[in-house]
Amino acid sequence: MTDRALVVVRAGALTTVQDRGRPGYAHLGVPRSGALDPLAAALVNRLVGNAPDAAVLETTLNGCAVCPRSTVTAAVGGAPCAVTVGGRPAAWGGPVVVRAGELLEVGPAVAGVRAYVAVSGGVAVEPVLGSRATDLLSGLGPAPLTDGTVLPLGTPAGPPARVDAVPQPRPPAELVLRVTPGPREDWFTGRAVRDLTTRAYRVSSASNRIGLRTEGPALERARPGELPSEGMVLGAVQVPPDGRPVVFLADHPTTGGYPVIAVVRTADLPAAAQAVPGTPVRFVSVRRR
Repeated sequence: MTDRALVVVRAGALTTVQDRGRPGYAHLGVPRSGALDPLAAALVNRLVGNAPDAAVLETTLNGCAVCPRSTVTAAVGGAPCAVTVGGRPAAWGGPVVVRAGELLEVGPAVAGVRAYVAVSGGVAVEPVLGSRATDLLSGLGPAPLTDGTVLPLGTPAGPPARVDAVPQPRPPAELVLRVTPGPREDWFTGRAVRDLTTRAYRVSSASNRIGLRTEGPALERARPGELPSEGMVLGAVQVPPDGRPVVFLADHPTTGGYPVIAVVRTADLPAAAQAVPGTPVRFVSVRRR
């Protein structure tokens, strides 16, 4: 067959369609969603000649395998992993030609969590509210991929980038997150506010696209009770009843009732997408004067 489509042969633990997401709909209760590591997604799009907002595949931990029905250019980036085309080793972090009927295999991450797969023309599933992104919280966008799913591809926007490979940052050995005070910092004791930026935390295995959960010292409340639900932003550091900070990521809820002690700078969040469970986390105060 020669139609422009991609067949999912092995979906992996969790593979979703992602693009830049759908910001601007929080007032309707719709999260922004989108690639957790937008820099990696934009880079693989560039390598195959796509526009930066073209939809890609985001894999989790153990990769995926896909087969195009027509010849395409593909690129795999994000978490380092082995890549094969038709059973032969291929470049990670560079454009590769995958002919019709050949299997593109994205192996398990050898570091980091999420790999990104761009295909020339982009994944052309039907957009919802201007985005093709899968939102695990609201259920908008295409469902997480399963074996046998057929994904339509768009028309290539331009030629692949004229490079063999480009450098990509490695997943963090230590996740450093710069924070400014949150709107409910006064709900915590002075000691808790100090603990957040001086004590050691680690990434929890319970982390997902909604939030990066941490393990470490519990933060002590200065005020009992709960808040009425209020708006939440990307990077909000919410503290649930167990006292362990949770950093909200792309699929975060738009409202919440637990107090927000701090907010992480958006520029630091792509690294959070690649931090494996057990990675040390350090919150660094950049309090405005």
